[in-house]
Amino acid sequence: MDTWLIILIVAVVIVLLVVLALALSRRAQGSRGRKQEQAREQARERLQEAHVRGAQAEKEQALAEEQAARARRERAEVEERTALAEQEARERAARAGEHRSEADALRAEAEKLAPDVVADGRGQHGTDPAARPAPDRAGHDDQTGDDDRARHRDVSTRPQPTVDPDQSGGATRV
Repeated sequence: MDTWLIILIVAVVIVLLVVLALALSRRAQGSRGRKQEQAREQARERLQEAHVRGAQAEKEQALAEEQAARARRERAEVEERTALAEQEARERAARAGEHRSEADALRAEAEKLAPDVVADGRGQHGTDPAARPAPDRAGHDDQTGDDDRARHRDVSTRPQPTVDPDQSGGATRV
């Protein structure tokens, strides 16, 4: 074989190897390019999803803050109504105490003026003889015992209507 033929075969093999190397290089480069493009596409999708979720998070945060503000406002309104109701109850209780002390003073004054007057306003010793108490079995008139009981009776033991500040509307308890 001639040298030039050997050189030609070696040159052709080298050229084929170079062409094969270039083809593999382009193929690898193309596959790297596709991988990079896919990675970019995934990155874009994730950024878009992150943007959407961020917007959702901001919306939820705004709604939560609005709800909390509404709850605080409602709580303040309830506390204000409660404070007003308690103030009204205290005022009513004070008025009731004033009325009670006025009634006690009037009752005491009435007892001073006429000790024989019964608490319900009717006289024990009326002009009507039928209104007088009947004598007991021994024939004694029980009028003196009634007078003593009327004078010593504690009027404050009767149940008095009182204002319950815990109940709304100023309801009274007896």
